[in-house]
Amino acid sequence: MVHKILFWGGFGLAVRFWQLGIEMRPFFNRESLWAYPVFAAAGGSFGYWLTGVEQNQLNILTGRRNALLEKRRRRAEREGREGPIEGGHEDKQVQPGAMLTGS
Repeated sequence: MVHKILFWGGFGLAVRFWQLGIEMRPFFNRESLWAYPVFAAAGGSFGYWLTGVEQNQLNILTGRRNALLEKRRRRAEREGREGPIEGGHEDKQVQPGAMLTGS
């Protein structure tokens, strides 16, 4: 979580430097130094918000995965199968590069 906040805070500072570079204004003008913490705080708060969004998405995906595995388990019991459940992550072996080649 902290690394995302620090990254986006640094991104906010980079945006401020970019803005001043486009305007061709000096980077460390005494009258405009107050803006750096504002940009860093805005970027950091975005990073904090993004961490919450990511956690919510992971919770949703985990719940959905568990529901699908439970559904497969019930289906296997109903059909009288024994052994590993087809499509479960325990028995699936992914070959390196298989996602890239489509095979």
